[in-house]
Amino acid sequence: MNIIVCIKQVPDTNEVRIDKKTGTLIREGVPSIINPDDRNALEEALRLKDKYNANVTVLTMGPPQAKLALKEALAMGADDAILLSDRAFAGADTWATSTTLAGAIKRLGNFDIIFCGRQAIDGDTAQVGPQIAEHLDLPQITYVEKLDVEGDAVIAHRAIEDGYYKVKTNMPVLLTAIGELNEPRYPSIRGIYDAFREKEIKVWSLDDIIVDNTQIGLKGSPTQVKKSFTPATKGAGEKLEGTTEEKVRNLIVRLKERQII
Repeated sequence: MNIIVCIKQVPDTNEVRIDKKTGTLIREGVPSIINPDDRNALEEALRLKDKYNANVTVLTMGPPQAKLALKEALAMGADDAILLSDRAFAGADTWATSTTLAGAIKRLGNFDIIFCGRQAIDGDTAQVGPQIAEHLDLPQITYVEKLDVEGDAVIAHRAIEDGYYKVKTNMPVLLTAIGELNEPRYPSIRGIYDAFREKEIKVWSLDDIIVDNTQIGLKGSPTQVKKSFTPATKGAGEKLEGTTEEKVRNLIVRLKERQII
């Protein structure tokens, strides 16, 4: 079994700041992490590796610093890691990003399962995984909270608001993982040593993948972010004291003062 896991290095959202003049993220000094849902995707791939002796390849698109995310993935147990890094990829929206990743997957060729996280915490679009499946003409199951393999098929519980659907499809298939799927493991000491001393990360540029050059990067992105900003800080809350009757009375007074009622 061959598994490909698409991950993304994202800024820790608890530390994100916006440049008020440019409206862009201030990344200097901001810690970066593997996107949480992507860690669940990787963990599920590693569980299949443990059970079926699968080969796990981790793939990401980003600047050179994204190698750290790939090193962490290798330390967790992935077999191979590929970084797609080229100035031609810069400024990509979800369409251009998925096109680039799909081009790299075409280059890799033989695979049974592609794992992606449900969505990235710096965008929350949940579009890249499904778009990759469309580019590659693959069946897809999104929001996977439980997974089993039965021969050449996968059986997944797809989470919905008030329960789940049980879906079965043959491989190859693309799956997107949610946090309920598993608890990601920590890298072992041996895994960390191997990742940083023994294993190499392959770096692919535009020339190394199968892609239409007009569909990547900023020029190939049909959507663009016009402006980013941090919401205005809300005022401090007020705790009402007294008996229940006094609290209700004071609440009504304040709501009337603000013309809410």
